[in-house]
This record gives sequence, C-alpha cells and structure tokens, in this order.
Amino acid sequence: MKLINIGFGNLVSSDKIVAVVAPDSAPVKRIVQDAKQNSLLIDATCGRKCKSVIVAENNHVILSAISCEAIQNRTDESEENKDEH
Repeated sequence: MKLINIGFGNLVSSDKIVAVVAPDSAPVKRIVQDAKQNSLLIDATCGRKCKSVIVAENNHVILSAISCEAIQNRTDESEENKDEH
C-alpha cells in the first residue's frame, strides 16, 4: 500500500484512487454535492481553494487544494520508488 500526499500532510492510499478530476465542471460539482449529502465527502483543503477532486473506490470523495497534475506526479514518483525496491 502506497500513500500519496494530497497536501497539508493528508495522505490517501494510491490503491484506492479511482479518479482525480478538476472541480470545475457541473457533473463533478454534482458528485461533490451528492457525496456531501451522503456523508461521503472528505475535505482535505484546510480552508484553501479546491483544485482537485479525488474519487475513491468506496464512493468517498476527497477534496484537495493541490492540482491534479501535482497528484499525478506524486503518484508517478511513488510508483517509481516502488519499482526500485
């Protein structure tokens, strides 16, 4: 199990991530709203602007203040480190 830093010391298991998407589109906003109503929303922005929305296997939705690209880079780095061991 590899943990990915999604900002401000918050970590998510890379094995559980289904998608990392930008929060701008209406469908993503609907997903966030539905998750909030169903108590499946995790806000990891620490009061900052949401720059990415992470959808997990168990239908949890995680808000992050770092960009999708930064999360991708951290996931790729994690995979590279995994291959070295």
